[in-house]
Amino acid sequence: MLEILPQLGIVALHTLAIYIFLILTLSLLGHRETTQLSPIEVVIVMVLGSAVETSMVAGDTSLLAGLTSATTLLVCNWGFTRLLNRFRRLRRILIGHPIPLVYNGEILPKRMAAAGLSLDDILEGIRERGFDDLKQVRLAVLETDGSISVVSIETI
Repeated sequence: MLEILPQLGIVALHTLAIYIFLILTLSLLGHRETTQLSPIEVVIVMVLGSAVETSMVAGDTSLLAGLTSATTLLVCNWGFTRLLNRFRRLRRILIGHPIPLVYNGEILPKRMAAAGLSLDDILEGIRERGFDDLKQVRLAVLETDGSISVVSIETI
């Protein structure tokens, strides 16, 4: 049993490396690429699924490796969540922040470009919220989960 511990340590290190790599790369892609899920949630879903799948098809030895990988992911996610809650600047860098896209019926072109969205993307977002004209929109904001929140002119 002790001879397998170095192998499990390697599994844990590989899992940690993949976790960090995926969080960083998905954070760099921005809001549009991970609509409705934060980059961390996407990583957990993808890698946990892979860890479980690998352990299911590879036999007895891989079960322990799969459990080690899944445990590493869960512990990393627990720690990473606490880290993000404690350091707002890190959260803003990795998770992002809300970006205003429309103000008083007018598109904010620099913000739209910074978010990597087209006019069609914004119009689609406001239509999904029940608005058919930009003039009805007091404020439209790209949220950190990739959704677009809309406040109507009448609401304020």
